[in-house]
Amino acid sequence: MQITIDLPDALQISEADLRTELAISLFQQESITLGTASQLAGLHQIEFQQLIASRGICVHYDIEDLEQDLNSLREDGW
Repeated sequence: MQITIDLPDALQISEADLRTELAISLFQQESITLGTASQLAGLHQIEFQQLIASRGICVHYDIEDLEQDLNSLREDGW
């Protein structure tokens, strides 16, 4: 999907910064996953995790996520 937004020049924000802020906001709202947020921000997942940690934002990871990860590891032979 492509969205075009006209921003006032006075805003002085780069496209990369805007994408990052959007990714953080959508992640905080639990609208997108960590992986999707990282891609939207154009960052490696670890870099995105470091960024949100620096802002005091926790990674959403609950029991269901843990169980899915464990099942995935089992399926892969771990």
